[in-house]
Amino acid sequence: MDGFRAPQTLTPDELGDTLARLVWESFSDFVANGDAEASLEELGVETEDGLPPSQVAEEALIFLMWAHTRGTQRAFVGRAEEPLIRGGLDSLHKAIFDDMIEQGTPEAQLPLFEARVGARYSEYNSAAADSDSELSRVALRYLTGGVVETTDQKATAVLDRALAVARPLEDFLEEVKLVEA
Repeated sequence: MDGFRAPQTLTPDELGDTLARLVWESFSDFVANGDAEASLEELGVETEDGLPPSQVAEEALIFLMWAHTRGTQRAFVGRAEEPLIRGGLDSLHKAIFDDMIEQGTPEAQLPLFEARVGARYSEYNSAAADSDSELSRVALRYLTGGVVETTDQKATAVLDRALAVARPLEDFLEEVKLVEA
């Protein structure tokens, strides 16, 4: 969000498009080893030529979609009507799914991915309601395929990544007013 200034008003579709772009930027940063608090390898994820297996990449995308969704919901609490927020989040998800199809994901696989998104969101929401620590442990389990030992250090690194998304997003969205199209 560096250098990116939000307009004073956004429609739900504009919000969704903006959020989708931010999710993809976060995803690129997440899988890149350069700026991450802890690289995927340090979390115990085996990579090939610096890229994680597709299952891990999909789990990272889901986690970042959830972090943006939650950050958006928190940013607009008491400031926007629920249908406008929901419309923006629906637009975010549609944009991500459309991008996936554009990049070669077979359309027939999308319903399975959407079902996984719903299941993860439910689990992440439940874990986040428990504690940040529980959220980071659940996310780490999915990001590593459950085959890596969860340590406090690794869980903290995952939590730091989620907070690195959510906090600036909430600040960014403080300046935005959602309006009908």
